[in-house]
Amino acid sequence: MTQQEIFERYLMAGLSTDASAQAEMFTADGVYEAPLLPPGSPLPRRLVGHEQLREGFPAYHRAAEGGGGMRPDFDKSRVEVHSTADPEVFVVELDTVLTDGTDSVTMSLVQIFRLRAGKIALLRDYFTW
Repeated sequence: MTQQEIFERYLMAGLSTDASAQAEMFTADGVYEAPLLPPGSPLPRRLVGHEQLREGFPAYHRAAEGGGGMRPDFDKSRVEVHSTADPEVFVVELDTVLTDGTDSVTMSLVQIFRLRAGKIALLRDYFTW
């Protein structure tokens, strides 16, 4: 599976709000980190292992749903997947245009994926909420 395919599969699992599908994309000891979340955020800054990932991802799904019913507009969003010298690491630049059909807002973020045996071993998700 290519880096682009891994990213797209991760994105689709997140959009489907299937926390189990998202968690299964990670290694058994996989880590999700959101280092820019402020202390006291209702969203978890770090999730480790399938159980924490399955339990923690729904908080992100609820936060997205609570954003006024906005959904991504992929035609207007920009995604760049960058390979690195290490074939197990890639970086994604994402400018997601969110819309409710009337209004829209752009959320920009950077994600760094570190793979092991085709699964996500570490995902650092740099965004602000």
